[in-house]
Amino acid sequence: MLLQHFSKLRQLAHLILCLMVLSGCAAGPNAAQTGMSPVRISRQAAEQRLRDVPPRALTLFEQATAIMAAGDAIDAEIRFKEFVLQFPGYPGAHVNLAILSANSGDYQAAEGHISDALAIDPGHPAALNQLGMLLRHQGKFIEAEAAYLKAVTASPDYALAHYNLGVLNELYLRRLDAALQHFERYQEVQGEDKQVMKWIADLRRRLDAQQRGANAAE
Repeated sequence: MLLQHFSKLRQLAHLILCLMVLSGCAAGPNAAQTGMSPVRISRQAAEQRLRDVPPRALTLFEQATAIMAAGDAIDAEIRFKEFVLQFPGYPGAHVNLAILSANSGDYQAAEGHISDALAIDPGHPAALNQLGMLLRHQGKFIEAEAAYLKAVTASPDYALAHYNLGVLNELYLRRLDAALQHFERYQEVQGEDKQVMKWIADLRRRLDAQQRGANAAE
């Protein structure tokens, strides 16, 4: 029974790694990205958070996450609401409810769910990243940056927050150096991403051109 329990923990951790999704993906420098993008957290961190969750909760969460990944937002929302009624202390469920609300355009509800997640775990990377996305949607770019930075401070290998920091710095804050650093970090953690490789090359060219212009002006 104990072995079965830990096997289920590992399966659910893998689902969290592969199937939890974020809405409203940041628009990339060359093309808008829409739809849903996977949140990646370390398997060790996922398993640690789940060790005190009873098996019945694992089953509910696993089912809701799989349904959410399959695109059935209504059923997923019902199941996550059922989950938080029974097990309100797990922040990942609140984050997924925030994602579902944001996908449907209800940003006020999304903010409420993120607040619930952060009340449980102020350093939850996915919640902080989603908060950053909501703030960026409202045009609060400095506040969004602060949320993303908290996410990568809590989890330095959280690739999606580095990606979003790269987008924010390039498109909204016009900080090419910072954008390059975060895209490079994203690439290190995520592995080869051909689109991001193109953005990195473009940023390096633009920074080199800026430097040559500054040298010529001197």
